Amino acid sequence: MKSLSLFLLALAIALAGNAQTNSMTEAGGGGARAMSLEDCIQQALAHNYDVQIQRYNPQLARYVLEAAYGGYDPVFNMSGQHNFDMVPSSYNPYSIKVTPNTTYDENSFISGLNGLLPWGSQYKFSGTIAQTSGNQDEVPFTASQGSIGVTLTQPLLKNFWIDDTRLNIRVAKSRLQSFEQGLRLQIISSVTAVANIYYEMAFAQQNVRVLEEALDLARKQLDQDKKRVQVGALGALSVQQDESQVAQVQAGLIAGQSMLATNRNTLKNLLTDNYVQWHDVTIQPATGLEAPPRVFNLQNSWSEGMAERPDLLQALQLVKQQGIEVKYYRNQLLPELDLIGSFGFNGASVKSDTGGQLDDTLDQIGEGQYHYYSYGAQMSVPLSQIGPRNQFKAARAALQQTLLQLQQLQQNILVEIDNAVTEAQSTYQSVQATRQVRVYAEAALDAEQKTYAVGNASTFEVLQFQNTLTAARSQEIRALADYNQALANLAQQEGTTLEQYNIHLETEPGETGGPQRKSLFLPVPPDAPPQNP
Repeated sequence: MKSLSLFLLALAIALAGNAQTNSMTEAGGGGARAMSLEDCIQQALAHNYDVQIQRYNPQLARYVLEAAYGGYDPVFNMSGQHNFDMVPSSYNPYSIKVTPNTTYDENSFISGLNGLLPWGSQYKFSGTIAQTSGNQDEVPFTASQGSIGVTLTQPLLKNFWIDDTRLNIRVAKSRLQSFEQGLRLQIISSVTAVANIYYEMAFAQQNVRVLEEALDLARKQLDQDKKRVQVGALGALSVQQDESQVAQVQAGLIAGQSMLATNRNTLKNLLTDNYVQWHDVTIQPATGLEAPPRVFNLQNSWSEGMAERPDLLQALQLVKQQGIEVKYYRNQLLPELDLIGSFGFNGASVKSDTGGQLDDTLDQIGEGQYHYYSYGAQMSVPLSQIGPRNQFKAARAALQQTLLQLQQLQQNILVEIDNAVTEAQSTYQSVQATRQVRVYAEAALDAEQKTYAVGNASTFEVLQFQNTLTAARSQEIRALADYNQALANLAQQEGTTLEQYNIHLETEPGETGGPQRKSLFLPVPPDAPPQNP
């Protein structure tokens, strides 16, 4: 039976193919493509290499878990054997008799089914049948015998509440949950990386626009001053200052454009597993840089982190695994005390002629004419427990170490969240401050240009005000990018990134007849950039 996730995955891929075909038709290959942050995140979830690689870990852990249930698989065995024996006549001095020569010809068949039950009981169903023919002192005979029964062994001390199979299953379950959290951790990390570089690219693009506006201002100033020099209203030194300003702004613009291109390539690397296909696509941020106000509550953020951080949940699973091992090794210190019981039916037939003996035996077994049973107990106490004792001590010490590591991680998380909240608050305040600086810089440049127009200000002073405005505009968009990145990082530290970006990880039940399983399924969005149809 196919699992639910495979069906959903196939459906999502089909829908994705239709969406991609439509996008290819609407736009040509390469060129500009406006993408929102949500578009980028969905693209990365489907095609980011780190996420794709990490997705295999829960799948591998699930196979290990299902393999651990193989400890309960019953084992069927059977064997057949033929024996022939000729015994010569001999003299028995005790009975003062001569034992006649004897010939035996025997066929035997044995079959059985044995296995282990989830509460530690061992069972064994067995059946035997044998037919012997021969002659004794030239008198032929035929005999048959057989039995069918079951034997049960139930541990009462060692291997009672946990044994090797139950240890493997419980540890494998815990590891599966740990790997699922590892996938969740990777998704959060990848989504945060996409958000950070997206905001960085948005900053770089807006910063390029600011530098382009600054270059336009510098060129206008240069044209005005050239005209003034021609009419003798201004010295040639002012034109040289303008030309220097133009060259300086051009150098900054080139650096800004290079930074924007690098950020685009970094984002593409996070979005796709086919970089060549995306190389000629120019991603344009469709989500602007804004500063949504937010009330920060450190206690709430701490609570979110303690409940949602995947690395913390992984550490808790490791503590659980160590606890299971401690329980197992403690149980192995106990002596073996087992209850044993068996029940079955026998059959036998002996005749001095041939034919019908095997049928008589089978009839007796089937009718239950001759039954047998037994019950009792067996105990085994090792005289030295050096190995199990030290294994238990090692497991207990490892548990204490793991608990300390958990406490250390919890403290580190509190500090990381505290720092992230402080950073978010600080960057939000910076947004407000830099916005005021930019407004004042615009007003100051406008006033200085008016003063310059009436001859009461120098070119150098105007250029200084232009530089101040350019820096103020860059600082404002830098603060906006920093604030959005700080919010993304805070969500990562809280473990709430998936909720913030409305990403849902679905679970699937186990297949019929198998253990309940949990897996993480992600929808597959349209593949990559629009291409030529």
